[in-house]
Amino acid sequence: MRLRGFRRSRNIEDRRRSGGGGFKLGGVGLLIVLAIGYFAGIDVTPLLQGGGGVQTAPREISAEDEQAAEFTSRVLATTEEVWEQVFARQLGEDYAPPVLVLYSGVTQSPCGGASGATGPFYCPADRKAYLDTEFFGTLSRKLGAKGDFAAAYVIAHEVAHHVQNQLGILPQVNRARQQASQAEANRLTVRLELQADCLSGVWARSVEGLLEPGDLEEALNAARRIGDDHLQKRAGRVPQPHTFTHGTSEQRSRWFATGYESGDVRSCDTFAADRL
Repeated sequence: MRLRGFRRSRNIEDRRRSGGGGFKLGGVGLLIVLAIGYFAGIDVTPLLQGGGGVQTAPREISAEDEQAAEFTSRVLATTEEVWEQVFARQLGEDYAPPVLVLYSGVTQSPCGGASGATGPFYCPADRKAYLDTEFFGTLSRKLGAKGDFAAAYVIAHEVAHHVQNQLGILPQVNRARQQASQAEANRLTVRLELQADCLSGVWARSVEGLLEPGDLEEALNAARRIGDDHLQKRAGRVPQPHTFTHGTSEQRSRWFATGYESGDVRSCDTFAADRL
């Protein structure tokens, strides 16, 4: 990626030097977390069962952490520029960018608590995305999604959830989920996540001067590595489609490619698609 020359975003809230408190999910927060899922499809059961009360000391910020924070800030700035233009040209609307919270270990949000082990997430209640930059290492070393553009895709995906929220899609899906069976709620969430993948592709297509050779393949590989079927196989389980909440590897990479090839938000209507 050619990030040199791109500005840093001002919409960063840095909590990394603050100790994290215990957390407990419940009520609306629980519904939201279940509705939108966490980016990587990692099992959030420990988080949902957490009882709170544990305090963690502030983590010393390493040079690697600082580099990751700067990287995140610059990538976030590219999403701000892209979506401001896309909203104006394609939707005739103004774009209000989200704040991205950097944290270390654990933090709290109106959607409940978060742990770095569960991956990045977007909270529609405060319109903020949450990211422990150590997740980039997890993405590369444990999930096999290497490269700076794979990490950028993580950020773009969470910003895509903010785009869905601003367009009214996210609250509509949340309402539908509350009235649906678990299997149907999962199917709705899959469509939501695949749409976010597609919107991430629109972002990638629209950033001028960002991509280098191999970047697109890094993003497609990341999408494949975090497919529900791949993650369940990796965990030694037979894939169970009715439990999927993010889509298969093939679906995730194909919808990202759809957004990238078209550059058009209208191509990302996964809710009207007969074939996911």
